[in-house]
Amino acid sequence: MIDRIFQNNDLGKLLLRLPVGGLMLFHGIHKLKNGVGFIEKTLVDAGFPAYLSWGIYAGELLAPLLVILGILSRPAALIEAFVMISAIYLVHMGDLFSLTQHGGYGLELQFFYLFGSLAIVFLGSGRYSISRGNGWWD
Repeated sequence: MIDRIFQNNDLGKLLLRLPVGGLMLFHGIHKLKNGVGFIEKTLVDAGFPAYLSWGIYAGELLAPLLVILGILSRPAALIEAFVMISAIYLVHMGDLFSLTQHGGYGLELQFFYLFGSLAIVFLGSGRYSISRGNGWWD
């Protein structure tokens, strides 16, 4: 009986998908309400075209929703991972080797999203999803 409770990979996948997608969604909602001006300026300052800033809606709104629901979760999580790599490169490189005032890693949140997303890419959505984990993309 105990083995059945603790040997539930699909529940583990759900418990990974919900915070990785759900918490990222708050960032997307913020961008929806307040615009992407900061991202646009950051991209332009780094030599990239400003229109790329609109991709943040795919990476912080659409992809998290797909991850939460478990629809096309692998490509959606890959998009989230790309967004985090881009954010680390464009905004947080100065904090790469820093610690917080409480001794935590300076980029722990960014790395949580990055590696959580990559875990979903490799694990898939599992049975507790709309797709029921069927298909390679889920």
